[in-house]
Amino acid sequence: MAELSKVPVRDRAEHNAYFPSDYSLSVYTSKTTDFDGVKFDAPYTGKKYKVLMVGSDERYVQMKNGKLFSTGNHPVETLLPMLHMHEAGFEIDVATLSGNSVKLEMWAMPEEDTAVMDLYNTYLPKLEQPKKLADILEAATAEDSPYIAVFIPGGHGALHALPESREVKALLQWAVKNDRFVVTLCHGPAALLAAAVDEKPEDFLFKGFEMAVFPDALDEGANQDIGYMPGRLKWLLADSLVKLGAKILNSDITGFVHKDRMLLTGDSPLAANNLGILAADELLKKVQTL
Repeated sequence: MAELSKVPVRDRAEHNAYFPSDYSLSVYTSKTTDFDGVKFDAPYTGKKYKVLMVGSDERYVQMKNGKLFSTGNHPVETLLPMLHMHEAGFEIDVATLSGNSVKLEMWAMPEEDTAVMDLYNTYLPKLEQPKKLADILEAATAEDSPYIAVFIPGGHGALHALPESREVKALLQWAVKNDRFVVTLCHGPAALLAAAVDEKPEDFLFKGFEMAVFPDALDEGANQDIGYMPGRLKWLLADSLVKLGAKILNSDITGFVHKDRMLLTGDSPLAANNLGILAADELLKKVQTL
């Protein structure tokens, strides 16, 4: 059997853009997930509280060398946490910065995982026609906001625009001030950098918070060696968070998840199921106090 290529694959839809290599996809993706059912005792049956998912609407992230990485949100990191929260009784609204569709890395879609694919088809209309975050921001951050949590999925697409968004900043400030959950994993914590926009570094909203993120060493090392990306990133996620005072707990990817106050994080696609279980449990506990 011929060895799979470690050369990134050209994306024929865009000049100088590339998908991950065939070899890297064989290592990093699977047709199924580790979902083995929900773990909570009983779902939320009320209608008041929901989850707001803020997804990436950008397909391409430019590398240092000028090449474009054809990315978006990782489907496992998006859909598995959603699945647990949805099954726990929390409807999920979907928003993007532009109001354009959520971009998913379809090359990582777990097409043989029935539960995940059923959830995907349920939410496909919302993923294709999301709300524009600016249009719903006032209601989302109002005193009577229906949202119990903000969910920001992973995937390298989260590195684009979300870290500079004042709308994301306002949403995060509201969540922290009002004890609402922020749920994110892998590269999704890039959105937390939005809290530093127009602020002094020492005033970073998540200064001192412990969290799990995708390790910079893998983006700089293995992801280059196996052709997952067509070049190195212009900036590194964990490094940027640490410089603002965040505490990164992991140096590898094992499926690790962590809760620090109302921030729930996970290290990679391996953590998607664990993060979903954690989020469902925490949301169900929280709703009993509201």
